[in-house]
Amino acid sequence: MKENPQSSENNSQDVAESWTVRRILDWTTAHLTKHGSDSPRLDAEVLLAFARKCERIRLYTNYEDEVSPVERTLMRELVQRRAKSEPVAYLVSNREFFGLDFYVDQNVLVPRPDTETLVMELVDVAQKEASPDILDLCTGSGCIAIAAATHCPQASFLATDISTAALRISQKNAETNGQSQRIRFLQSDYFEGISKGSVFDIIVSNPPYIPDAEIESLDADVCQHEPRLALAGGTDGLDYYRRIIQEADSYLKEGGSLLLEFSPEQESSLKQLFEASGKYAEIRVKADLAGRSRVIIGQKLPILK
Repeated sequence: MKENPQSSENNSQDVAESWTVRRILDWTTAHLTKHGSDSPRLDAEVLLAFARKCERIRLYTNYEDEVSPVERTLMRELVQRRAKSEPVAYLVSNREFFGLDFYVDQNVLVPRPDTETLVMELVDVAQKEASPDILDLCTGSGCIAIAAATHCPQASFLATDISTAALRISQKNAETNGQSQRIRFLQSDYFEGISKGSVFDIIVSNPPYIPDAEIESLDADVCQHEPRLALAGGTDGLDYYRRIIQEADSYLKEGGSLLLEFSPEQESSLKQLFEASGKYAEIRVKADLAGRSRVIIGQKLPILK
């Protein structure tokens, strides 16, 4: 959005044509397209709605309204940052997930639509129990536990993360979404901070699963801005799966379920880890809405007496 075009021709055009909602959306869409955004129009709409403090639909019901200088200044700053690959969710401090709004910043991963598959499976398993106790490892923004809690009023949750900053954000999101009384939060490196003898009906996690060497090849908005702690999964991306699969049975009730999100190309390796542990039965994989393998579920085998 150049306020002072250099050429006299452009200057005349600017005088004749004010910076309306329509004009700013069109300009921003073209600008972000040049800078590699894969959803430039959506980005433009979200940023301008944030700058104008309105719902996105209001942009189109007020399509020819002139945008105020204050709003244009904020929009310009947001677009400059987005052009440097900063995620839109961080710019507006919000991401919609499972029909809920979540505060997010650089301390947590931006919730992905793929993770809704994990939540749907969690809700399906939890609703078959009378009053399940559920453990959410690596909770981050809290999106999994909070989204599940809204659909499982009979369940209780413990959500853990190693990051104190992430836990502050997840607690904030639980309060905003009316679930702060339903979910306990605990700083813990996986199972280390959980009391011995604690057992759960369900353990769920979306752990870091990107091979360390591949992180720099990810899209710039991910590798340059999202927390590496929540991305890096070791040499082959499976370090945390090995740990969870080996340790989870000590914290699961007999017949309890372990649900893990993963990247589709890891399916075969994860099945092998589950089977090699000898601790789980009825191992199955659930595909996401795009048909890609996304969630693996195993049920704790009964203890032989």
